[in-house]
Amino acid sequence: MSSRKRTSKDFHFGTCIGEGSYSKVYKAVSIHNHKTFAIKVLSKKHIVKEKKTKYVNIEKNTLNRLGHHSGIVTLYYTFQDVESLYFVIDFAFNGELLSLVRKMGSLNEQVTKYYMIQLIDAVQFIHSKNIIHRDLKPENILLNHDWKLMITDFGAAKILEDDTNINSANSSGEYVSPELLKYNHCGFECDYWAIGCILYQLIIGHPPFKGTTEYLTFEKIIHLDYKFPNYYIPMKIKHLVSKLLV
Repeated sequence: MSSRKRTSKDFHFGTCIGEGSYSKVYKAVSIHNHKTFAIKVLSKKHIVKEKKTKYVNIEKNTLNRLGHHSGIVTLYYTFQDVESLYFVIDFAFNGELLSLVRKMGSLNEQVTKYYMIQLIDAVQFIHSKNIIHRDLKPENILLNHDWKLMITDFGAAKILEDDTNINSANSSGEYVSPELLKYNHCGFECDYWAIGCILYQLIIGHPPFKGTTEYLTFEKIIHLDYKFPNYYIPMKIKHLVSKLLV
């Protein structure tokens, strides 16, 4: 992250492109170099009210540790005013990977391979920094102007230290690993489980585990209750999914 100080006056704020329970994300342009960014504006009042201070700090500290990698959003600046915190990150010119999958229905083998190579490279880099993402899913994978992916949303991440406790994560339902559900344990393998779920979704068009309720989804995950459709799926993709979803 750059050491140069910034304030909200250094940017022209545009449209709101995303909204959460305690934050909004805006498209913004620097008045200095005219570069387009995404700026996450977090309400201090709502952070405290919803007890999210821990997750805000985790996201900031994790992105600072990761620095710059083409497959991960970069945190360029952070600043604050009386009411809000501001995170200035890469702008995703082509939205989320999930939106692309929904638009196309599913991705072909060549495009799936294109994104999986990038995803695995980025996750290996994250792990090399002793970080577990713990919430990998297509919604948290953004696409830049070249249609290359950038992993985002590190609020549930874990920075591993010598005495760290890697239990009790906040993974999303359809991508949560059996280890977390059965043993309340989430190590590096949880990210690879999520990669297996994402691979399945890219090539099929929907997650491998989908119940009518969250409980039934978890039951399917615990019992590895998924199957491939009857139409042709390359055997090497089936094999890789089966190796990841174990």
